[in-house]
Amino acid sequence: MRTTSEAHKTVLGVIGGSGFYRIDALSGVEEVSVKTPFGPPSDQIVTGRLGDVGVAFLPRHGAGHRLAPHEVPQRANIWAFASLGVRQVISISAVGSLREEIAPLHIVIPDQIIDRTRRPSTFFEGGIVGHIGFDTPFCPTLSRHLAGSAEGIGVSVHRRGTLVVIDGPAFSTRAESELYRDWGADIIGMTAAPEAKLAREAGMCYATLACVTDYDTWHATEEKVSVELILANLGRNVDNARRAVLAAAASLPEWQRCTCRLAPKEAVVTPVDIVPEETKARLGPIFDRITETGAGS
Repeated sequence: MRTTSEAHKTVLGVIGGSGFYRIDALSGVEEVSVKTPFGPPSDQIVTGRLGDVGVAFLPRHGAGHRLAPHEVPQRANIWAFASLGVRQVISISAVGSLREEIAPLHIVIPDQIIDRTRRPSTFFEGGIVGHIGFDTPFCPTLSRHLAGSAEGIGVSVHRRGTLVVIDGPAFSTRAESELYRDWGADIIGMTAAPEAKLAREAGMCYATLACVTDYDTWHATEEKVSVELILANLGRNVDNARRAVLAAAASLPEWQRCTCRLAPKEAVVTPVDIVPEETKARLGPIFDRITETGAGS
């Protein structure tokens, strides 16, 4: 088994959601054990290639779905991806629909997020302060590419939508579900936040492939969300998600042309020369992205 320093550099990181525990099409597969200052990632990271693209794959909940949403070590996951050279992240999430027209088995590529979680949501602490721009929480370029890839496999795709993220693991009350609808949310999940914030702090392009499994609790006539209902729709959703990821990886947009890569450098207001050495060491590859220069930075 290779360590981080021995692993070949990758560009695309894929975070598998519920039911999405592997990418069978990867070639040159190796398992990489990454130690991070934020504890271990959700699982070992599988590296390989999809065509010409280096890929790092991580099941968000661990193989066998061992981690509840609030237990997912999101800082460790994103730090580990950064240490492997990941610059673009495709996140797969199972979600509930808050709109009649967004039916189970549809895919949504959200463009906005409402974060209702209470989880550690930043790398910038301990002597370094950073304020990322987050008005556009998902990378528009990668999101458009992911939407086109999903449409290309014949899936019903919604190219925009607001995703509200709750802590879970319980599903919403009906009153909460109606409240989120009043707020203008379109889908509901438990894991895209603070994942999206952390990816932005790490200078990564981040897009979510949200796979709809149910109508949450608001719908008067459709079956209410339950584990049984989610599992019934999960298999088809995961198959569609795998096909969409393969299509997206075949022709990724150039990350060097996207401003997401500049986010950590533009966010930090603390002069880097007064940042404590232990904080620099803790941030590791993320601090490197704060200070990096050049056309590929």
